[in-house]
Amino acid sequence: DMARVYVSSVIAAPAAKVWERVRDFNGLPRWHPRIADSQIENGEPSDKVGCIRNFRLQNGVQIREQLLALSDYDTFCTYSILESPMPIENYVATLRLTPVSDGDRCFVEWSAEFDCSPDVETDVSNGIATNVFQGGFDALKRHFGG
Repeated sequence: DMARVYVSSVIAAPAAKVWERVRDFNGLPRWHPRIADSQIENGEPSDKVGCIRNFRLQNGVQIREQLLALSDYDTFCTYSILESPMPIENYVATLRLTPVSDGDRCFVEWSAEFDCSPDVETDVSNGIATNVFQGGFDALKRHFGG
């Protein structure tokens, strides 16, 4: 049975502007407060499907993720976790932006599915939802003033 995490929010900026900030698969340190540094392995372009980002959290934890899909037209990216200290497997996440034409705002969604043992599912899910997804949205909202 797969676990699911879903977080959504609204940012007070056009989707194109927000996408500019988040589309770079190597750009997490520039907009997500928990990320210390990041590099794309083998010097590949950061928007090439299949490229791998190797990044470090502020607390020193190292994570490797692979870009599975990226669309400038539909403003979303999908990626998987290859290596992390979390007790999870088959983690696939999508960050998606949708224009809100009323007020020129942006609807943001970040979702993930993964396998993990039932006894840690709640803790792991809450950690991802709060620290990763909502934490990222809060930083974007501060940046864009919403």
